[in-house]
Amino acid sequence: MYNGYYDGGTFDAAKYLEEELGPSLTKKGRVRKRKPKQPRIYFTEDTEDAIVEYLLLTNQDQRNRIYNERIAYGFYKLAENIIHTFKFYYTDTDTIEELKHEVVAFLLEKLHLYRKEKGKAYSYFGTIAKRYLIVYNANNYKKLQEKVNMDEVNDENDIFVDNNIGLDEEKNELNMFLDQFVAYVDKHIYTIFPKQQDAKTADAIVELFRKRENLEIFNKKALYIYIREITDVDTPQITKIIKKLDVIRLRLFNEFYEHGYIKM
Repeated sequence: MYNGYYDGGTFDAAKYLEEELGPSLTKKGRVRKRKPKQPRIYFTEDTEDAIVEYLLLTNQDQRNRIYNERIAYGFYKLAENIIHTFKFYYTDTDTIEELKHEVVAFLLEKLHLYRKEKGKAYSYFGTIAKRYLIVYNANNYKKLQEKVNMDEVNDENDIFVDNNIGLDEEKNELNMFLDQFVAYVDKHIYTIFPKQQDAKTADAIVELFRKRENLEIFNKKALYIYIREITDVDTPQITKIIKKLDVIRLRLFNEFYEHGYIKM
């Protein structure tokens, strides 16, 4: 829901707050100037150009030289940035350093698939790295959950700690929060969204939370189409309502986490 606020895997909180709450002001009421963003010096225009040059070459020695001198460092820092930004720490390697090299090796395998018309190489390979790490991280987390600590086995060799119990409790807690979140929005929907069309759009979005157990649509584009068909509004309008709901969701989640319930 924060598309447009990520740059190189880093969440731009200042940009998000400025667009949601308006520009920050000084004590004299003037618009506070934002500091210019630091350039991504590890993935430069030369890195972008080197990738294009690499793909045009057929001589492997020349390719190796360009990769080692102008591409390898950019890939390494890109992997490092994404791993730490999104905390992809469930790994079956001995160290995070080894995980970085695994990601770099994967990017090298996919290097031949890049085409300049697909957009900036930084975004293209950043997306590939994130997708790889999402799947990799999820698989290793699953393996971790399936492992049974032999110290937790009694004298009859019966497992008395079920690894699924913690997961079930987390799922139940999440469902409790979502049920209360839906109830809160239902109760305050016309206060939050005074305009009837906005309220109708919000209700359609919240309906997805109500039917989450039976929902078989997980594709973001498909969800947008589903909401558009119900509300007959365009995508920017839906995005605007989603952003506002998400701000409320985050606030209510903090309240739920602290008190165990949401004040209605």
